[in-house]
Amino acid sequence: MSKDLRFRRLRLRNWKNFLQVDVEVRDRLFLVGANASGKSNFLDAFRFLRDIAQSGSGFREAVLHPRRGGVSGIRCLAARRYPGVEIAVDLEDETGGAKWSYEIAFHQDNQRRPRIRTERVIRDGLALVQRPNKEDEADPERLTQTYMEQVNVNQPFRDLAVFFGSIRYLHLVPQLVREPDRSVGRTNDPFGGDFLEQIADTSERTRTARLGRIQRALKVAVPQLQQIELWRDARGTPHLRGKYQHWRRQGAWQNEEQFSDGTLRLMGLLWAAMDKGGPLLLEEPELSLHPEIVRVLPQMLARVQRRSGRQVFVSTHSADLLRDDGIGLDEAMLLIPGAEGTDVVPAGSNFEVRALLEGGLSLADVAIPKTRPENASQLAMFEDM
Repeated sequence: MSKDLRFRRLRLRNWKNFLQVDVEVRDRLFLVGANASGKSNFLDAFRFLRDIAQSGSGFREAVLHPRRGGVSGIRCLAARRYPGVEIAVDLEDETGGAKWSYEIAFHQDNQRRPRIRTERVIRDGLALVQRPNKEDEADPERLTQTYMEQVNVNQPFRDLAVFFGSIRYLHLVPQLVREPDRSVGRTNDPFGGDFLEQIADTSERTRTARLGRIQRALKVAVPQLQQIELWRDARGTPHLRGKYQHWRRQGAWQNEEQFSDGTLRLMGLLWAAMDKGGPLLLEEPELSLHPEIVRVLPQMLARVQRRSGRQVFVSTHSADLLRDDGIGLDEAMLLIPGAEGTDVVPAGSNFEVRALLEGGLSLADVAIPKTRPENASQLAMFEDM
């Protein structure tokens, strides 16, 4: 059942850039905003849910992770009286019609240790979990763990825990793929440290089929690339290699060391897109790619969704990506920073945006100007600053 769940609403309070957010969530989201407006932090709310549901990780590790820095690192700088942080999501089961809600609120104690203030799990209006409960009051140390992470108590809502655990974030860094020690100590690394190990660990039949599809797709972007395969060197380290056609009849083989950044990033994106897991979080997939390739990414993701059924949430700065006419107004979120934190504004809720689109402008023509930094042109005067 968990594979059929979908996020339908996200509510945040005091989460990083966001003092307060309450937005509907579609099967695709495109997050558009200036640098440091909170696009990555918006996606990190979903990563946090994944982290608290994973075996061996859990609530404390999720809060204290270096990229979050504890409660004080998470809590919105614009927050004043209310010291806690809240994340709440509503979900739907697309097949059976069940409706779920999950809410977690937390703060830190006098010793700066994270503590749960509230945890709720609701299915079809029935509260399966309501914390703190009597056991928590008798033993406050219980509030250092969520019920979501405990297999001895989460059986009634394990589908929800499995779904959270299936969320995948991807922001492949080509140089990490090329490092000789890329797989040491890394598993499911969203930055590509174990990307080639993931390919090697896939069953041969599935791997061959996927690499074949990637090869056909890459021939559009890299026409000289005729063949892709996985091989292991004398030490057993996996490598990807591709056969490039040139003036010599036999062509020439190159491995990931010689692949361009764009080729590696596109390979990673295509490989991740073929997974049939939970929601896929993509950070600026346009990086290193030709604008004409970027333009068709939304169409590609739409086709992937029809095949896999997974949700896809994308952060982007790319006007080329946003020129796709298939992106709905309810799929685009504008992140607009202000003195009281960043506002998340669905493009369809803004009358001016709708009017401009009806007047013939594209989403890129409207969204990019509305989310660009003020006075960005002054950077040209850097030497005089």
